[in-house]
Amino acid sequence: MCKGLLGYNNLIVSTSAIVLKSFSYGESSLIARCFSEKNGKVSLIVKGAKKNKSPKGPYFQPLCYIDIIYNHKLNRDLQILSKVNFRQYWSKILDDLLRVSLAISILELTDKTMSDNDPHPSLFLTLKEVLKALNNTLIDPKILFWFYECALLNNLGFQPNLEDPKLPGLILPNIKNDSNCILILSTLLSGNINQLQKIKVSKETSSLISDYLWSLINYHFEGLSSIKSFKVVKKLLS
Repeated sequence: MCKGLLGYNNLIVSTSAIVLKSFSYGESSLIARCFSEKNGKVSLIVKGAKKNKSPKGPYFQPLCYIDIIYNHKLNRDLQILSKVNFRQYWSKILDDLLRVSLAISILELTDKTMSDNDPHPSLFLTLKEVLKALNNTLIDPKILFWFYECALLNNLGFQPNLEDPKLPGLILPNIKNDSNCILILSTLLSGNINQLQKIKVSKETSSLISDYLWSLINYHFEGLSSIKSFKVVKKLLS
């Protein structure tokens, strides 16, 4: 986790990260929420990032993949960035409305469902794979979105049970009557992104899978239904 130890409550952390969100902090700085490989979600103060001559600002846009070093204080919610190096920006996603809408929704979903400083390195690698695939491949973007929803549920302890899809107080779409739906969900839950390109899905099955996964996400995580990007994505996938 740490590159060096400064004291019991003060660690220097060096890790790769994906920027989920950033916003202004004071006149010249930014707060960036990042999903880091080693420490999970972390909120950083990027001092001077809004100044014209600062090279740091562009690195903290959503969809940026970076290496960061920061001073982590255990009793503080906002950590101070020390250094950043650029790795990649998945810019081709921005050329397609569906892909960018799904990508932004994936970032928001990650931000809203993860706790601070709760490492999930496997989910981090899946997020990186999914964004890379949205940027570079011909895999159906909605299938990539479902794949990430499944990975999120699996990694955060809510793996769907396809044999007994029942939860207290929740009426789920009836996936058992659609054999192709079960087959596709099984492939998605396997966690192998290389299997996705061969998936073919009808409009009816697509709607069923979208509703099923969205119902599970909303059941396990509160406050998601009011987020605008999710409403847009739900319309795009219907």
